[in-house]
Amino acid sequence: MALQRPHRVVRCVDFSIGMGFTGPGDPAETEIAMKIAKGVALGCGILAFACAVGRTPPQGRTHVERPMVAARPEDVSTIEGIVKASYETISGGVGVPRDWGRDRTLFDPESRSVAVVLDAKTGAIRAKGKTEQEFADETDAWAVKNGFTERELGRVIKRYGNVATVLSGYEGKTAEGKVITRGVNIFQLYFDGKRWWILSMVWDEERPDNPIPPELK
Repeated sequence: MALQRPHRVVRCVDFSIGMGFTGPGDPAETEIAMKIAKGVALGCGILAFACAVGRTPPQGRTHVERPMVAARPEDVSTIEGIVKASYETISGGVGVPRDWGRDRTLFDPESRSVAVVLDAKTGAIRAKGKTEQEFADETDAWAVKNGFTERELGRVIKRYGNVATVLSGYEGKTAEGKVITRGVNIFQLYFDGKRWWILSMVWDEERPDNPIPPELK
């Protein structure tokens, strides 16, 4: 589940301060202002394009409804079923709504989704956690517009009593078939006596020095 996105802010600055312009009617100020406006517009366009085609899609802000629906027995009765369903709910072609109602039935209300992110420039590592609602709000618009499908490559399950950890290799593609993310999801699950719940998901992306283990491919 690697649809996290960078936060980017573009600020507008009054460049006329301290440059000796006489006022709003100054021709020099008008010409400079027009050039600055064009430059800012061009910069914003390049930034938007870079966000759209990079490894992580651009940030969305729309609140997404996650309706209350009944859980499907086949989704929550087994560990394999709940992991499979978690991939299916966020996947779909261009214009296909994501099944956030079904997704809601998989996750404990207090669950967290956490991306462990490596800054390629500084080498700094940080964890970016969010609720499932926040994840839906940030990913839905981009996924529906561009199409996104995430599939499982391989899985290792470790269970002790009513708790389990699942290491799940994944690969995410756009509708055009371009692979934009690969890595490993780590699910923390528990069984409440009747069904399984996802308590947390943590993931890290594949890198040259961090390949997906053979057993998860």
